[in-house]
Amino acid sequence: MTNQLDSFFGAMSDPTRRAVIERLASGPASVSELHAPHQMALPTFMRHLKVLEDTGIVRSIKKGRVRTCHIEAAPLIEAQGWLAWQREIWESRLDRLDALAQQIANTTGE
Repeated sequence: MTNQLDSFFGAMSDPTRRAVIERLASGPASVSELHAPHQMALPTFMRHLKVLEDTGIVRSIKKGRVRTCHIEAAPLIEAQGWLAWQREIWESRLDRLDALAQQIANTTGE
């Protein structure tokens, strides 16, 4: 699971790849549609798309000359679960820190 999360967060660390995911959140799109808003050569863009496909975040299907991409939910759900777990841990730690600060304030009379 750790390697999958590392791959996921590595893939999502790039603004171009995040933009692709944001676009695909509204539905499938062709590679041409995904590439259009980006100011880069198509081969460079395809490397970004390959990273997303290699990590399982995006899948593509080729029909004739058109390759259509869509989001795969599983990696996003896994990352969301991990982030929720981390949030619980840190909220608990912050609650304990707040309780300690209150205890110190009460004993010093402040």
